[in-house]
Amino acid sequence: MSQIIVIGGGAAGCMAALAAAEGGAQVTLLERNPKLGRKLYITGKGRCNVTNDCTVPELLQNVPGNSRFLTSAATRFPPAQVKAFFEGLGVPLKTERGNRVFPLSDQAADIIDALLRALRKAGVDIVQDRAAGLVWEDGALTGVKGEKGTYPCQAAVIATGGLSYPLTGSTGDGYGFARALGHTIVEPRPSLVPLVAEQSFCAQMQGLSLRNVAIQVKNSKKKAVYAQQGEMLFTHFGLSGPLILSASAHMRDMGKEHYHILLDLKPALDREKLEGRLLRDLAEGANKDFRHVLEGLVPRLMVPVVLELTGIPGDLKAHSVTRPQRHRLLDTLKGLRIDITGPRPIEEAIITAGGIKTVEVDPHTMASKKAPGVFFAGEVLDVDAYTGGFNLQIAWSTGRAAGQGAAAWIHPPKEEE
Repeated sequence: MSQIIVIGGGAAGCMAALAAAEGGAQVTLLERNPKLGRKLYITGKGRCNVTNDCTVPELLQNVPGNSRFLTSAATRFPPAQVKAFFEGLGVPLKTERGNRVFPLSDQAADIIDALLRALRKAGVDIVQDRAAGLVWEDGALTGVKGEKGTYPCQAAVIATGGLSYPLTGSTGDGYGFARALGHTIVEPRPSLVPLVAEQSFCAQMQGLSLRNVAIQVKNSKKKAVYAQQGEMLFTHFGLSGPLILSASAHMRDMGKEHYHILLDLKPALDREKLEGRLLRDLAEGANKDFRHVLEGLVPRLMVPVVLELTGIPGDLKAHSVTRPQRHRLLDTLKGLRIDITGPRPIEEAIITAGGIKTVEVDPHTMASKKAPGVFFAGEVLDVDAYTGGFNLQIAWSTGRAAGQGAAAWIHPPKEEE
């Protein structure tokens, strides 16, 4: 009989199972998918952004809500130790822009394979089954009910993920288990998610990817809540790409707050330098149609949109462009406004914000304060971070804390006489 059942074979669940086994417990890991770590395969575009090579305070600065809850777990298993852990399992790592850490091979499979080898070596029993609920007798946890049978245990770690990417198995099962135990669930909402735009011109430019552009996100009070440079993509519904996913995590309360994005297509040039370039281009192509001059400034898919926004006729000769028209063009190139109507559905989000209320969970052991012998780890908790490896770091830290907490629950440390 296993003493501890870990429900969910993602990042947090695998780490919890390993930590519990290290603590001397017999562990069974229940995973509904045929393979462990399905969501890990798609993180970092299939490369797996393992962690962020930062200090604990820097990690916590990238957690917009409930960061204090993570202090203990993150301090005991910080990014430096996560790196050492995977390198110790034989996975060489590298650090890229923004301190993002990846496997040297750029293969997420290397991380999953290393975890699988470690689990087998630790004697963890991996069973493919979907948990359906917890079994209680006389107020004590005695097992986990699955679709294929019941698994006796003395403690359980719930690491079932959130609601993002349901095809990987994140369908919110853990929220149901937690509610049944009397836990409060903070309404799950999408984070790191594409955005729906009000303007139809985004659909006109569907598939256009922009590199080295800058965005500023402003709220209804015109206060900037996010500014960054990078890559983005126009879609049939609005906007996506790394820059937009990062921005979405800063756009909390999208239902109540109205946000708009100002897109700077030429962040390397200030307005004065851009005007100088524009004047040169117009002079050099003086007898050309304006649309042909514009093709040298913006991608071809964007030309009709810029013409419409500025009101400059495409067949106007370049030498006939007036000063007010030129200034309208500069306004568009340096601050194209896109109003956001909301996020895409939670199923398309990389991360779920919301989840089990953290005040109802012990931050040191991840133990439920409502149900003895139950522990939580990973995205099922109401903690989420910005993009850059921070969310996986949360999974590793909380997973380890939960596994250690469950092992200590089974084998309490002997008090010194």
